[in-house]
Amino acid sequence: RALQKRGRSLASEKQRFSDQFTMAQSPQRYTATVKQVLSADSIVLRGQPKGGPPPERTLGLSGIMAPRLGRKGGGSSASGESKDEPFAFEAREFVRKRLIGKPVTFVVEYKSKAGREYGTVWLGKDGDPVAVNIKEELVKEGLVEVRRSGMKASEEQTQLVALEDAAKASGKGKWAEGSAEEHVRDVKWTLDNVRQFVDRNQGKEIDGIVEFARDACTMRVQLLPSHQYVTVMLSGIKTPVFKTQGEGNSGSTVAEPFAEEAKYFTESRLLQRDVKVVIEGASNQNVLGTILHPAGNISEFLLREGYGHCVDWSISVVTQGKEKLRAAETSAKGRQLRYWKDYKPQKQPIAIAEREFVGKVVEIVNADAVVVKLTDGQTKKLFLSSLRPPRAPAQKEEDSSEGGSKPTRGRQLYEVPYMFEAREFLRKKLIGKKVQVVIDYIKPAENSFPEKTCATINSGGINVAEALISKGFATVLRHRQDDNQRSSKYDDLLSAEARANKNGRGLHAKKEAPVHRVADLSKSGDHAKAKQFLPFLQRAGRSHGIVEFVASGSRLRLFLPKDTCLLTFLLAGISCPKASQVTRSGQELPGDAYGEEALAFTKELCLQQEVEVEVDGMDKAGNFIGWLFINGKNHSVSLVEEALASVHFSADKSKYATVLHNAEAGPKSRREKIWADYEEPKAQEETAVEDTERKVVFSEMIVTEVSSPSSFWAQSVETGPKLEELLAKLREELEADPPLPGAYKPRKGDLCAARFSADQLWYRALVEKVSGADRVHILYIDFGNREESRVSDLASLSSNYTSFPAQAKEYHLAFVSAVDDEEWTSVAASNLQSLVLNANVKVNVEYKVGNQEFVTATDVAEGSDVGKALVADGLLQVEKRREKRLAKLVEEYLDAQEEAKAARKNVWQYGDATADTATEFGYSK
Repeated sequence: RALQKRGRSLASEKQRFSDQFTMAQSPQRYTATVKQVLSADSIVLRGQPKGGPPPERTLGLSGIMAPRLGRKGGGSSASGESKDEPFAFEAREFVRKRLIGKPVTFVVEYKSKAGREYGTVWLGKDGDPVAVNIKEELVKEGLVEVRRSGMKASEEQTQLVALEDAAKASGKGKWAEGSAEEHVRDVKWTLDNVRQFVDRNQGKEIDGIVEFARDACTMRVQLLPSHQYVTVMLSGIKTPVFKTQGEGNSGSTVAEPFAEEAKYFTESRLLQRDVKVVIEGASNQNVLGTILHPAGNISEFLLREGYGHCVDWSISVVTQGKEKLRAAETSAKGRQLRYWKDYKPQKQPIAIAEREFVGKVVEIVNADAVVVKLTDGQTKKLFLSSLRPPRAPAQKEEDSSEGGSKPTRGRQLYEVPYMFEAREFLRKKLIGKKVQVVIDYIKPAENSFPEKTCATINSGGINVAEALISKGFATVLRHRQDDNQRSSKYDDLLSAEARANKNGRGLHAKKEAPVHRVADLSKSGDHAKAKQFLPFLQRAGRSHGIVEFVASGSRLRLFLPKDTCLLTFLLAGISCPKASQVTRSGQELPGDAYGEEALAFTKELCLQQEVEVEVDGMDKAGNFIGWLFINGKNHSVSLVEEALASVHFSADKSKYATVLHNAEAGPKSRREKIWADYEEPKAQEETAVEDTERKVVFSEMIVTEVSSPSSFWAQSVETGPKLEELLAKLREELEADPPLPGAYKPRKGDLCAARFSADQLWYRALVEKVSGADRVHILYIDFGNREESRVSDLASLSSNYTSFPAQAKEYHLAFVSAVDDEEWTSVAASNLQSLVLNANVKVNVEYKVGNQEFVTATDVAEGSDVGKALVADGLLQVEKRREKRLAKLVEEYLDAQEEAKAARKNVWQYGDATADTATEFGYSK
């Protein structure tokens, strides 16, 4: 029985061995995807994901030995680093390039005592007849050795030995002749100076291999061909991370929500892939950059799938695709994916039609706010989106204890560091200019602050806020991560701030801020202080100033930069109606008739414009009185011409009395505005005191237009080159930035740019009449010719081109007039044109009638008197003058006329063509 029992036991053992042998001969095949190649003979495999990251297993290739890769901190050297064995990197790369991310078939042949699995891997799915055995491929290339000892003989073992012998015979791989050290990487595991590395490679795309992913947005990358290892943090985004709880090695790792999924998303696309790394910045010992693979930017994909969000602190260094990152984040927000699952979008109260418009900047309120005039004449106050203006520095306790105080509201412009520089930057760039506005958001009223409309404003294609921040005159407002009420160009603002900070500009400068010590003479009741400045301002003649505030048509507050003072300025020589005003107690005081119109007129022309002033005196309240010139024109005269002011008796003592009275005559006779109820007083005869000697002061002119038989327009020869330069600049600007159709609405009296129909070039013009919706009558102010033009051929004219005076002036030939006959009038005009058009003449003003100047014109080339020549040809008749100083000259003209009559020339061919009742010009019989 014992022998039978023993026999049965042996049979059972034999069966178990047989079963085990059968399993070994035909082990179960599995399929997986290659996640990572640790070395040529060690591969990390992953299964299919089901509701989360898939399971993984590491498989060693049985029967072969691959050279070991070097490791940081894994060697016996003083630095704790180990070097590659020869051909270790080539072998690893051979396997990585063939297997990474691809489906494979594998078998597990055995496990070591430590539990590590060994087996065989085929490239291809189970059953694929062309599946490639990776071990055999490695042996063929001479990149690994075959284990010959301790291995059980098998058909596979025999095949591997044969392949190795063939590789040795062919001198492949590690069996080749030559130095093995040539096949060892020179690995640099750390960066000695991250900042220098970034500065050296800023914006460059460098080839690399992602070797490890700490989380979805932080990776260890091997840069090629330098084999420099760097830790790269994705610029501009942040994803969920793994946090360590507890201290030391005993701490546990806790994953934030979606951290595992986000990491798998990155690993499945980037781990051990060939990528391009764009170096963009540095954060501590890490490199900030963008990682690109053939399918695109991984940052963009992470954001679109809701695995992260944009971060302002690093998006400013992103060199490409900031808008795409924001758009991808917006897409995930809208779908409430993962990180944004609890996101609630903020309502946009702005109608699409009202979001974008074009306007003209009429006031700079502060370093972050402007007032824009719309095409319909209404004004709108706009704040620059996501911009923080300069602020007053925080006071120290000792300052406040000594009685120090913060800058008052009215003086913040000068006392807050860089506030004045910011305002001046905006004023010089924007005042009077056309801008494109995009409303970004409306900030509702909060506490004592009113509602704010925040917008991105572009002038000439330049983002105004970005330009202001890049100069260091403002900073970027930081928003909450979930706050989408921000500038549509927020990332550009962050980049501009980074540049300003790097270059130490403005608010970011290490030196002390500039100080503006301004004497405020505008305070009421400070007469003594103002009186000290009066002599200096009077002696200065014309002083440069900036209009800071307009209280009424003739009352302004000026800042004089050269004299560093702020003063209240009253226009001299006129009486201007007052506008309504509100007292400090809230009581509204009614204004005079046309007071609001006068205020609007002065405000539009002068507010925050650069002007020139002449101080004449001062009143009892400490207000300065004088003359203000805008673009070279006396503003007192402008108000009088517009019938918004009358000439004050005090003007008679000034040098501007004549021009003021002449300006008043027209509106007064037409009964315009303030003159609507005016009654003309009875005329009183005045005895004129005349000079007895004729004055001769010749001015050389070039005739540009003949307007009648006895009048013409001419330019000064002296200022001709300046005009040509101005027009060339105007044309260049309009060709580079053509006016938008419908952007300019012409009004009578406007100065504009006009395209001349004859040569299609741009010139300066004055709108004389608007006929219908598309026709405008204009005068070319530099040439004197007129034409009817289309509105589409007109454009607004900036102050750079209006300050230069009109170059064409109309002159009338003295002592002559045309006969009352259309045919001879036409002949006379034609003859005058042939004599002087485009020719140089010397003119001398002989007398004036109103604003008209009557001259003698001498042809420079011929030396002849043009008017006398036309009289001698019998084309014009002589108008007598009674002034003694002109008697001799009139006599010469009469002699020429008598000769023409005697010869029966032209109008005299049938005798005397004049009537006995003809009047003498300027006098009555």
